[in-house]
Amino acid sequence: MPYARRTEEGEAVTALILDVFRLNGRLQLAGDRLVSELGLTSARWQILGAIAYSDRPESVAWHARTMGVHRQGVQRIINELSKEGIVEFQPNPHHKRAHLVVLTQKGQELYEAAIAKQIPWVNELSEGLSPDDIATAQNVVDRLKSRLEEASMRQDQSPSQSGRS
Repeated sequence: MPYARRTEEGEAVTALILDVFRLNGRLQLAGDRLVSELGLTSARWQILGAIAYSDRPESVAWHARTMGVHRQGVQRIINELSKEGIVEFQPNPHHKRAHLVVLTQKGQELYEAAIAKQIPWVNELSEGLSPDDIATAQNVVDRLKSRLEEASMRQDQSPSQSGRS
């Protein structure tokens, strides 16, 4: 059975996706190295960042959606961070079981220490890149992300076809 051919744009986006996967792997390794002496991993740091950047306390599920990852993985890491006194749970006035997650003082200090390491690292990494080129890349990533989110929402809203004749 012959395969359909990708358009020129489809080929370019496929190459971009592969590069983004490679970039993600390298970013995770670099992040792990950058914050390892603080007792963090890239995954833990990413969750701390999601909590720190949030306008208000949010649930684990909300953070997972914002990060584009599975709730269970975020829940596992947040449970570990809670046991270590880095985050704490607060009651959620809108949902009895979905508690809100906030940084403790220890968590805020840990996050600030990570950012203190990140600033010189990212400044060196971005050296020689033009703000216009960065904005163009950000625009393409945002558009692809939006299209993926829209497609996911459509799939979530469509009735399941499994088991139906």
